[in-house]
Amino acid sequence: MTAATDAGEWESQRLHSRGWVVAAAVFAWLAATAWARPLMLPDEGRYVGVALEMLRSGDWLTPTLDGLPYFHKPPLFYWITATSMSVFGANAWAARAAPLLGACLAALSLHAFARRWTPAGEARVGLRVLLVQPLFFLGAQFANLDMLVAGCISATVLLLADAALSAEHGRQHHGTREAAYVMAALGVLAKGLIGAVLPGLIVALWLLLRRRGAVLRALISWRGVLLFTAIACPWFVAMQLRFNGFLDYFFVVQHFKRFAAGGFNNVQPFWFYPAVLAAGAAPFLPWLRAATARGYFQHPSRSPVRLLMAVWLVVVVGFFSLPASKLIGYVLPAVPPLAWLIADSFLARPAPSVRSRQLWHASFAVAAVLGLGIVAWFSWQPRHSTRELAQIIAARRAPDEPVFMLNHYDFDVPFYAHLQAPVRVVDDWSGDEVQRQDNWRRELADAGRFAPAAARLSLLEKRDLASALRQAPVNWVLGPADAALTWPLLLHAQPVATVRGTTLWRVVTDAR
Repeated sequence: MTAATDAGEWESQRLHSRGWVVAAAVFAWLAATAWARPLMLPDEGRYVGVALEMLRSGDWLTPTLDGLPYFHKPPLFYWITATSMSVFGANAWAARAAPLLGACLAALSLHAFARRWTPAGEARVGLRVLLVQPLFFLGAQFANLDMLVAGCISATVLLLADAALSAEHGRQHHGTREAAYVMAALGVLAKGLIGAVLPGLIVALWLLLRRRGAVLRALISWRGVLLFTAIACPWFVAMQLRFNGFLDYFFVVQHFKRFAAGGFNNVQPFWFYPAVLAAGAAPFLPWLRAATARGYFQHPSRSPVRLLMAVWLVVVVGFFSLPASKLIGYVLPAVPPLAWLIADSFLARPAPSVRSRQLWHASFAVAAVLGLGIVAWFSWQPRHSTRELAQIIAARRAPDEPVFMLNHYDFDVPFYAHLQAPVRVVDDWSGDEVQRQDNWRRELADAGRFAPAAARLSLLEKRDLASALRQAPVNWVLGPADAALTWPLLLHAQPVATVRGTTLWRVVTDAR
């Protein structure tokens, strides 16, 4: 073995070891405060609750919400979360494993790509900028599907871009190309079609703007298509075979109608996402000035990556700005390219002065303090949580005592109360109002359509509450503090506690 071979192997081992150190540091930073605050309603309670039901029922194919088939989203988040809770227990840290993994995937993919295609040191700076972005830091420990799919989208874009640049330089790229198809399939299982559509749109537009049509054709792989199909399709086929009408509900209603039609929550103006990104990256925005300078995108060696990041940012923001319904987490796939552009813009400046470096480090400090401060605030003021009342139920309720909820479904109660059976939710389920608003009522009513028999047990009409309570000697009822005005039978029940307008009653009947 030659000295050159020895040196090459040593360098490879050193880089491999450094990669693990970087990955461990990224995970440690993002996960350090993931335990600190309770699950936030509605999103975290809903999605973690579905994963918990999957774990307790043993049915890892059909997601259920309060015992009813829940098909708003595909199953990857639930699989990861249920697996995490089976290993680490049903706690807030374990419940946030999926977004943590998604954030790590996005961050490490960006770091690996930048190390390969940008000047030395830029990968490290870009990674640091990304990790302190408040939007990214908080999304990494918010238990819904947005950061998981953002990680899959980021990895798919960067793998496809790496394969394209490798093909341009005459390097081997087939393995990277096929890996992109795998990540796209996981993106579909994470949140649906955007997991494949967005990366394809970003990379295709990037290559067309660079007049690289031949490279675009080189990214098409039948082996990749087979891998994508084998990973992404079986769950959808299984659900359609098990539940007639599933594909129409999942793709037509939850994809195309939600994107193109009205009637859904969180209506926001077109400029909403640019404002969100600007607010999240505010400590670093002054450093983006170099990216607006003439010639920034014409640099002979750096323009391909710069253009990729700009196209990636614009496509994600533009795509999610089209629908009227907008949630902050939808724009998370735009944060990695924005972070890279900030880092590259700073490094593209002339030799910075001492003052500039001080301000640059101050930007990191302000961004990190903002992220940690928001976590601390919601830990101290858990307003969007029913944890306190649910813990009382867990401490005082016998296993066979049913739980009722009046005019509301608090998604986190089954998690914190350790419930094994579905809650009985009391409302006007036969009224027209159920389908008019995009809220918890509509979610449960839609789920009940796929399992009518189970829905008749879980979704009670208001008139049936009194007879349902008489079926057990002791019942636990959660509802608005003034619920006794609507249900006089609660006047004789024992109120156990009231927290932020919600009261817990212990209702004793003469059932034998």
